[in-house]
Amino acid sequence: MALIRRATLMLNASYEPLRIISAKKALTLITKGVALVEVPTSIQVHQGIFLPSVIRLRNYRHVPIRLQVVSRRNIILRDGSRCQYCGDRFESSELTLDHVIPRSRGGRNEWSNLVAACKKDNHRKADRTPEEAGMKLLRRPLPQTIHTPRFLLRSLGLEVNEWGPYLYQDSEGDKRFSFAN
Repeated sequence: MALIRRATLMLNASYEPLRIISAKKALTLITKGVALVEVPTSIQVHQGIFLPSVIRLRNYRHVPIRLQVVSRRNIILRDGSRCQYCGDRFESSELTLDHVIPRSRGGRNEWSNLVAACKKDNHRKADRTPEEAGMKLLRRPLPQTIHTPRFLLRSLGLEVNEWGPYLYQDSEGDKRFSFAN
């Protein structure tokens, strides 16, 4: 059952990356004739049918520009699963969200005020600004732009080599790109 939840990159008919969907949803779109397999995996689900890694819609779908929602997952993804104080990489379950300007002082739940922080550093900073706590942010958190959704999609795909050409990565999987610089 875990195979049907495997991530599949969905492209528009123009090869523009749209989103990441489950393999189950991808197989449904292929079966209905709405999408084609661009890159299959080596996992056979039925005789002659392989789980797709990348699919492409047959017909172009106009997708309006939408802004990403501020969420724990998106902030951690933007920050590369790194604590923005010590710089160490953690599993997402080991990270917390820190308000650069504490909520008690009017800090809001915004892209430009939230950073990923390890529990130790978030506790040490407590209800103070980084300057008051004697801590320095690795990068200033930037506000959301129209490029944020593309960056987040690209970040999700860094671990899947065959997605690289569709997510505007070089052959090395260019991991130097950072939204938060």
